[in-house]
Amino acid sequence: MNVMTSGIRYPFEAVPGDGEAVEIAPGVLWMRLPLPMALDHVNIYALDDGDAWTVIDTGFDSKRGRAIWERLLAGPLAGKPVGRVVVTHHHPDHIGLAGWLQARGAELLTTRTAWLYARMLCLDEQPVPLPEQVAFWRAAGMAPALLAQRMGERPFNFADVVAPLPLGFTRLQEGGEIVMGGRRWTIRMGNGHAPEHATFWSQDDGLVLGGDQLLPSISANIGVYPTEPAADPLGDWLASCADFMPLARDDQLVLPGHKLPFTGLPLRLRQMVENHDGALNRLRTHLATPRTAAQCFMPLFKREIEGGAYGLALVEAVAHLNHLLHRGEVMRTMGDDGAWAWVMRWE
Repeated sequence: MNVMTSGIRYPFEAVPGDGEAVEIAPGVLWMRLPLPMALDHVNIYALDDGDAWTVIDTGFDSKRGRAIWERLLAGPLAGKPVGRVVVTHHHPDHIGLAGWLQARGAELLTTRTAWLYARMLCLDEQPVPLPEQVAFWRAAGMAPALLAQRMGERPFNFADVVAPLPLGFTRLQEGGEIVMGGRRWTIRMGNGHAPEHATFWSQDDGLVLGGDQLLPSISANIGVYPTEPAADPLGDWLASCADFMPLARDDQLVLPGHKLPFTGLPLRLRQMVENHDGALNRLRTHLATPRTAAQCFMPLFKREIEGGAYGLALVEAVAHLNHLLHRGEVMRTMGDDGAWAWVMRWE
């Protein structure tokens, strides 16, 4: 067992390889699917329902992902069918192969918001960025050269990595109960990283299925997008952390969407709040003079960010600025270049 000085513990150091599974509790298998990015994996879980499996999340839809799933179905899942696929939230690394599993006979269970978002985004395929997307990037202060480059490129499309979702799903709701793997689970919703993100808290032992709402050693991305440019997801995230605190115990084993299963959830929830509180304080100091969102990476992330992580950093910067705007702490002015300049509102 690897024990960190923080008190957060990781009982399982060995991660499952492609097509492999690790049993982390009776009737609960931990598996991984690869991702083509810096965060190179997503965790998925299979819960033994006797004559079938309930699967939690799915990975991207890709040839490699489908091949790994075929190996999982024939190997660790012992040839039993997937009866249900439970999706924690609508992001493509979690819902990517849900439709593929549905086509093989599985029932899809997720939140109404997750299903609507995923189905809408799958149908909304664009060869080049929409004008609203370009205006959003410009308003965030994206450099003109990078903006021009992105305007001529195919943007990220759900349809590229998410299998078509058939009509029909079963809704998961806050406070509901579900039986999976011989356990009764209470459904609790989080927000901020994704709207109406489902987490599952076992009533029979100390297991928690946390998705991306409860991650151990990395921060979930909290972003604002052109679909809802005035949103305050950081406020939603902080409220969710507060809501989860009374439910959290040190002995619970949290099964997260990425990284390693861990214990020490009360401490981790405090850390997640403190991380954003610290970032907001650094941002307040930084905004003594007007800045665009793209000029706020250093106080938020303690480094400048380029390459593949730039887009996630930009939407997270806007989220932190929006949070201060909703609190009445900052004001913003649109420049002639179409970019918002943000500054503290001194009284």
